[in-house]
Amino acid sequence: MTETTPFVRPDVALFLQFLNAVPGPKFWEVSADEARAITTAMRDVADAPVGELAVIRDIDIPGPAGTIPARIYDNRADRGPGPVMVFYHGGGFVIGSLYTYEPYCAEVARLLDLPVISIDYRLSPEYPFPAPAEDCEAATRWIASSPAELGLKVTGLITSGDSAGGNLTIVTSMALRDKPAAVPVLLQFPIYPVVTLDPDWPSMREFSNGYLLTEEAMTYFGQGHAAVPGDYRSEPLNFPQEGMPPSLVTTASLDPLRDQGLAYVEKLEQAGVHVQHISADGNIHGHINIRQAIPSVQADIEGYVKALKNMLAEVMPSV
Repeated sequence: MTETTPFVRPDVALFLQFLNAVPGPKFWEVSADEARAITTAMRDVADAPVGELAVIRDIDIPGPAGTIPARIYDNRADRGPGPVMVFYHGGGFVIGSLYTYEPYCAEVARLLDLPVISIDYRLSPEYPFPAPAEDCEAATRWIASSPAELGLKVTGLITSGDSAGGNLTIVTSMALRDKPAAVPVLLQFPIYPVVTLDPDWPSMREFSNGYLLTEEAMTYFGQGHAAVPGDYRSEPLNFPQEGMPPSLVTTASLDPLRDQGLAYVEKLEQAGVHVQHISADGNIHGHINIRQAIPSVQADIEGYVKALKNMLAEVMPSV
């Protein structure tokens, strides 16, 4: 059998060359606090500026174990009733924050022209599984109820997140499918999601070293999060997907998680769910946070939002 070299975009190749040559300890070789500091510092190096936006406002959401911080992004200062996107950041349930995902959330709020509410759920290892999922479900139910503190009249939800946040997107949508919130989940938009604890995938073997998300990083995240096998919140791929909302699922061709994301698309199709899949060919895991270092990512994000708007028009013709 002849091995073929995978396609890598030129700007992705340059970024990987830089990333793999950076001296010093990697984030999976240090404590969670130090890893978070490294990730925070990377935002200013690798991601685009936040840019102009009419509203960037912090709120506090009541959660199962205390207050859940969140941040609202909106392209309009005055907003009538309508849907909102609830965003759950990535980072292996261990790193990631409102700050590290602010450029992406602001850009989506501009492109989609809808409010985006980013959830700062509890992180592992201090708060292991299932604390992140519990916070995201609670926060989403609270948003759906249009509380006065939110300052928005919510008519429907778009759940979204990347990587670990892609997992949180799916399991929150599952929870709200089985026990509906005050308003429906109109769409779900998981981005290169984690959907299983099974590591035996061809993409995992091919891309687990040298493509940003490494085998060592995945082990670090897995040990910190301590997900329980057999629970729908750790392995949604193994649970029924019938009745899920229309879904936009994105993967990246150089991502170790690619194949499990594709398996999730197939699971949705088999369940009769309307699903659209977009592959970021020649791109890596985590790319939505690397717009400055990988300029071609801007076109990826614009493509995702265009597809999302088209899907939203199908379920809400007036939008």
